[in-house]
Amino acid sequence: MATALPLSPVNHQLCRRSNRFWYKAMSPRFCPPSFLVSSPCCLGVKGIGLSSQLRARHPLISSAASTDYLLHDVGATVAVLGGAFALVLLFDSLTKRDVIPQRLSRKLVHILSGLLFVLSWPIFSASTEARYFAAFVPLVNGLRLVVNGLSVSPNSTLIKSVTREGRPEELLKGPLFYVLALLVAAVFFWRDSPTGMISLAMMCGGDGIADIMGRKYGSYKIPYNPRKSLAGSISMFIFGFFISIGLLYYYSSLGYLHMNWETTFTRVAIVSLVATLVESLPITDQIDDNISVPLATILAAYLSFGY
Repeated sequence: MATALPLSPVNHQLCRRSNRFWYKAMSPRFCPPSFLVSSPCCLGVKGIGLSSQLRARHPLISSAASTDYLLHDVGATVAVLGGAFALVLLFDSLTKRDVIPQRLSRKLVHILSGLLFVLSWPIFSASTEARYFAAFVPLVNGLRLVVNGLSVSPNSTLIKSVTREGRPEELLKGPLFYVLALLVAAVFFWRDSPTGMISLAMMCGGDGIADIMGRKYGSYKIPYNPRKSLAGSISMFIFGFFISIGLLYYYSSLGYLHMNWETTFTRVAIVSLVATLVESLPITDQIDDNISVPLATILAAYLSFGY
């Protein structure tokens, strides 16, 4: 039977982020045996409770925790990968049944796959390696794009879901840059930084909705770029802004971010404006939107928030 370990007589907090439950203890307590592996107060995650000295003194706890985190993250990776494949198959099925047109299906995959990916980050563990398990999802999708883009008999479902003209070589352009942006956001920013979240909000939500609204209501073109519409740019700014705020609030409510909301709205508005202006520039033939928009957003967000 596991033996409970005493904590120092200070206020402390036990958390199980995987289940999004917080347990508070306001007096000296013992760690319950069931929390011995997953509780940050026992393992010193994020500086809560005891430090790494406890793990050094109790190597069995450290080993059990590592195994627990590993199994947790492997399960989360499989679940997210399965969801990504299911999303593509769903919209391919809807397109074949003429429920939605192929162009709209492609854009909805563009919008939803990235946003659902960033929304899934909390299901990964509190380990420092969790971000790499999450990044494995876009890595696998990127390898699929490369293999099918170079193959003589590529996956027709994948091509129809993510390309404009149905040509295999298109997979090696915008779609590949898209999954690389997801990978960069997970590895370099993760869930305790607003920068990666806002960059994906603008690339997936803002840019994706801009294309839909621009094609439907884009009769008035931007003077310096006749390929872009005013309706599309306005939509990108508005939806990118609100999706960004939604993601920041989501992660703040889970305890990963601590935002100063008095200034956050202004900062996000500035970042959204920068991303919208970059997307409207006549540079699409030189640099894909899935490169220019996330790069501009990352730079603007990092300068605004500092992390």
